Amino acid sequence: MTRRLIQLFAGLILYGFSTALMLRADLGLNPWDVFHQGLFEHIGLSFGTVVILVGIAVMLLWIPLRQKPGFGTIANIFVIGIAADMSLAILPTPETLPMRSVWLVLGVVLNGIAGGAYIGAALGTGPRDGLMTGIAQHTGWALGRVRTGIEVAVLAAGVALGGTIGLGTILYALAIGPLVHFFLDLLTVEKRPLPADEPA
Repeated sequence: MTRRLIQLFAGLILYGFSTALMLRADLGLNPWDVFHQGLFEHIGLSFGTVVILVGIAVMLLWIPLRQKPGFGTIANIFVIGIAADMSLAILPTPETLPMRSVWLVLGVVLNGIAGGAYIGAALGTGPRDGLMTGIAQHTGWALGRVRTGIEVAVLAAGVALGGTIGLGTILYALAIGPLVHFFLDLLTVEKRPLPADEPA
């Protein structure tokens, strides 16, 4: 459990940092962050606060889907937003296109590592992932179809609000699945079975 908790928080903090890198690169964001950025431009709160508020709102949508949050779900909502704001406070804005490109690629790769780490800790899905799996379970639709539908919807809303799309959006869409899959295989914490003489 100690390792799982350390891995969970390390993954969530790294996720917030990688998000800040992609924001500073200003070459396009993933669909949810396009939406977060669009809201950020309009409501006068910090980017991380917007991430937290959206996470809470999304988790409330779990209620009719009868999804149950875990400890990791609650941590996901708050830690990523706080880590993103802290990272944005210390990261400078790269001035050249080559440096912005480096930050973008680094952000996407670190995001993949972060996803593998916090999912591999197995302490509860993030609110956005839980919404996706809940809808899939209740409708019988394929998980990929549900994910695509949700991400297209939030991307469209984010663009309408002024969020940034670009090369980074395409790179993220193509790379994040394989990256998370690769690092999830490395970072999934195996639950050790109890000895036969111990009660479950």
